[in-house]
Amino acid sequence: MGVQINLISKEKLSKMGSMEKIRMILDNVKEGKIVVLETGLTPEEEAKLIEVTMLEIDHENFVGIELESYPYKEKSLISKLLGRKHGRLTIIGPANRLKMLEKQEDLIKALIT
Repeated sequence: MGVQINLISKEKLSKMGSMEKIRMILDNVKEGKIVVLETGLTPEEEAKLIEVTMLEIDHENFVGIELESYPYKEKSLISKLLGRKHGRLTIIGPANRLKMLEKQEDLIKALIT
């Protein structure tokens, strides 16, 4: 059985509200798909994603998510002042299919089963 990987562009994500992103991610992951976001979620969006995931766990059909992002690198004084923090790239998948093996500043190794 193959694995579907959905690569979501920064442009598509910028047009979506926080809850719309979370719902899209969870719907895809619940279908067994791996989601890769070009621009990561804000810390608040990640926290909300985890919160909503916990409410939807069904041990027979949906055991949760695995989520990892590259660390955010602040680029400008304006970004710092406005408090804009997004991960640079985020990978999200079903916890029973996606295992993170290693994370470095600019490398994420993952195993999809």
